[in-house]
Amino acid sequence: MAATEEELEPELELEADSLTEEDDEEILTPAQLIHKLEEAWLNEKFSPDLLECKSEIVECVMEQLDHMEKNLQRAKKGDLKITVHRMEMERIRYVLSSYLRSRLRKIEKFFPHILEKERSRPETVSSFLSAQEVAFAKEPADQRSRLACTREKGWQCSRTLDVAKPNLDSFVFLRVKEKQENVLVEPETGDQREYTVDLEEGSQHLMRYRTIAPLVASGAVQLI
Repeated sequence: MAATEEELEPELELEADSLTEEDDEEILTPAQLIHKLEEAWLNEKFSPDLLECKSEIVECVMEQLDHMEKNLQRAKKGDLKITVHRMEMERIRYVLSSYLRSRLRKIEKFFPHILEKERSRPETVSSFLSAQEVAFAKEPADQRSRLACTREKGWQCSRTLDVAKPNLDSFVFLRVKEKQENVLVEPETGDQREYTVDLEEGSQHLMRYRTIAPLVASGAVQLI
C-alpha cells in the first residue's frame, strides 16, 4: 500500500524545555521544524561569531529524515510524490550539513578563544557547544600545544598560542522579526557619538554585528 502524503509528513512533538522556557509541550509540524533549522543555518552562516548550538533541532531533523526515508521505502514505486520528497530530503540534508560545517569551521579557526569562553562560562549557563563539538575543539588544541615549539637551544616547547577571535565589528545584513526600540549603536569613529535607532518589524538593515548580537541570540532578528 502506498504511503500517503500525511504519512510522509507526520507531526513531530518536541519537549518544550529544549526550545522554549515554558512548561507546556510545543507541537511543531515538519515544515515548522525545517524552518527553525533554516533560520539557525542562515544565522550561523552569516554570523562572524559562533552561536549557540541547536542540538535539539539537529537531532529532531535527523529523526524526521530517517522517518521519511522509511516511509518512502514503503511507498509504491513510480509514485511522483517519491521524487518530490527525495528532492526535499536532499535539500534538508544540504542545509543540515552546511549548518554543521559552518560551526566546525569556526571552531577550528577560533578554538582557543572558544575553549576559553567555555572554561569561564558559569555552571548555570548552557554550553554553546555540543558534546561532539567540545571534543573536536579540544583535539586541535592539544595538537597545537604539542607542536608550538621553537628551535632555540634545541627544541623548547612553548604553550603560548596566538588566540584568533571573531571580528564582532564586521557588518551583517539582517531582517527584523520583532520590532525593537532604542537599539544602542556604538560610534564607528572617535568623532561620532553613540545613538539609538528603532528597528521596525519586517525592515532590513546593514549593521555592525556587535550591535545586534543579542537580538540574533534572542531570535528578534534574522541574518540574511
